[in-house]
Amino acid sequence: MLNRREALLGAATAAIFAAGTAPSSADTAAVPASAPDVGALQRQKVTLVAPPFVHAHDQVAIGSPRIVEFTMTIEEKAVVIDDEGTELQAMTFDGSIPGPMMVVHQDDYVELTLINPDSNTMPHNIDFHAATGALGGGEFTLVNPGEQATLRFKATRTGTFVYHCAPGGPMIPWHVVSGMAGAIMVLPRDGLRDESGRSLRYDRIYYVGEAEFYIPRDADGAFRKYDSAGEAYEDTMAVMRGLIPTHVVFNGAKGALTGDNALTANVGETVMIVHSQANRDTRPHLIGGHGDHVWEEGKFANPPAKDLETWFIRGGSAGAALYTFRQPGVYAYVNHNLIEAVELGATAHFVVDGTWNDDLMTQVSAPGPISMN
Repeated sequence: MLNRREALLGAATAAIFAAGTAPSSADTAAVPASAPDVGALQRQKVTLVAPPFVHAHDQVAIGSPRIVEFTMTIEEKAVVIDDEGTELQAMTFDGSIPGPMMVVHQDDYVELTLINPDSNTMPHNIDFHAATGALGGGEFTLVNPGEQATLRFKATRTGTFVYHCAPGGPMIPWHVVSGMAGAIMVLPRDGLRDESGRSLRYDRIYYVGEAEFYIPRDADGAFRKYDSAGEAYEDTMAVMRGLIPTHVVFNGAKGALTGDNALTANVGETVMIVHSQANRDTRPHLIGGHGDHVWEEGKFANPPAKDLETWFIRGGSAGAALYTFRQPGVYAYVNHNLIEAVELGATAHFVVDGTWNDDLMTQVSAPGPISMN
């Protein structure tokens, strides 16, 4: 008889093979005749960092295209997603929700080694929306526990793009809403430009990965806990099919980007905010600020929109916004479906230091008794 681990492996991989998309060993080993000789290109090894932070990178490319090497390790683990101790049996890239953000320049080659330790229970892969080729590299990176694979693709298009796990069939949405999504940014080689072609730069960059979770409840309405993702599968799928999330959060948990974990900036600094949602539409809004330059669709080849109050991020995409802070204080950054922001958790805070400018805003009179004059 199959044990649970073997059954899960079989269910996920069977869906891939049924669709005729699983590569043979010969397919994955073969090098197309048209593949360029990349052996002479300079290599750059990058160590990824956990969101909301982004690894060090140049905003303008230095030199010719190169091969940028990344390594990510898949981690299946329980994570607490709110202040009530609710647990998600999560599946993650490098242990974080969202997965780390990668940055390269147009015409660089992204070379990712994806590791699935034998301590995990399921197969996983990665589908890059930035890549060109069937399944975004998913067919070349399907790794069982105890395996690793390396994918290389050329970053031909600039912009911000989602990546996510897509192991086949019903495993795809389940893995995504269990935490397996992230973003990659492909910068133009000469850097960002405004609608008139003038150079744009940022002093800080933050990555906000929005996700929704579907946690089953018991007969009394309390959130259930499970010993593994496999044990939670059937109950979680039942909630997922209702399309009503129990949590909508930034960076893996309610409050993950508030309090001691709030994002920081100074008056006069320009901040780049990359915002992704791998599954549902969302509408970021910075309360008390604006989007000075916004690539809603995430495509840097298109001129940015200007002075937006709220911008729209389509499900399965990532967008980018630049804002130069003009006043100090605490700014709430929210999904402006305010029910999801306030009740379900999609809120972050920016804490901004600097000197207050009364010309931009001032309190003419403090609250007091109503005057009849």
